[in-house]
Amino acid sequence: MDLDKYLKAAERAAKKAGLMLIQNIRSNREISFKGEVNLVTNFDKQSQEIIHDSLLSVFPDHDIISEEGLKKEEGSDFKWIVDPIDGTTNYVHGFPVFCISIAVEREGETLVGIVLDPVRDELFTAKRGGGACLNKKKIHVSDIDELDKSLLTTGFPYDIRESELNNLDHFSNFAVRCQAIRRCGSAALDLCYVACGRADGFWEMKLSPWDTAAGALIVKEAGGCVTDFHNQRFHSGKKQVLASNGKIHKQMLEVLKLGKI
Repeated sequence: MDLDKYLKAAERAAKKAGLMLIQNIRSNREISFKGEVNLVTNFDKQSQEIIHDSLLSVFPDHDIISEEGLKKEEGSDFKWIVDPIDGTTNYVHGFPVFCISIAVEREGETLVGIVLDPVRDELFTAKRGGGACLNKKKIHVSDIDELDKSLLTTGFPYDIRESELNNLDHFSNFAVRCQAIRRCGSAALDLCYVACGRADGFWEMKLSPWDTAAGALIVKEAGGCVTDFHNQRFHSGKKQVLASNGKIHKQMLEVLKLGKI
């Protein structure tokens, strides 16, 4: 199967939306709440529409789902999974860490994934069986093999104020076991940072397909390991994700067992 046509379509859609987001990063935003701390803006929706229209202009028979509810599900074997802004809270505050994530699956198998960071002009891409790239150059996970020398990333769920399953226990457990933890605010970028060796591992819970579909493929194609917290095979429908360079995966699983999973 020629995957380049899917990759090019995803790149084109993401770049159109990314340009719009950069042009409007200091504009007034219409902000609404999907939850107590879960934001959505008019630019999330505008980015979603740009990507939706761009992809379906090329693949009109394909299905598509997106974080902000714009979807087309008619039983196609192909499904596009879109996050128009991963890191909306950052975007609202002008904190320059956010991205666009696009993946396409065929019968549940992710074929292509791209994550665009429009601030840094960094495009992470992967094709199943074809490796992973950052701006067209091959990337690979790190070689760190000890958890206490590892830089980890994570995030917290939107119901952190209400639920005991809020990742704070895991954060505490990892904080005293690893070199450092970063909380960037974008799961898709966290996954890409594992893929290119900027981070050695990432864990998070209560995620959605648009958070992980593209990034998980990018990690795998960069030589990393992606599972759930129980070391079971990961797919985009999983709520938990543990991604690593592979060398510290077992050590991270042991730490996760100490908390609520």
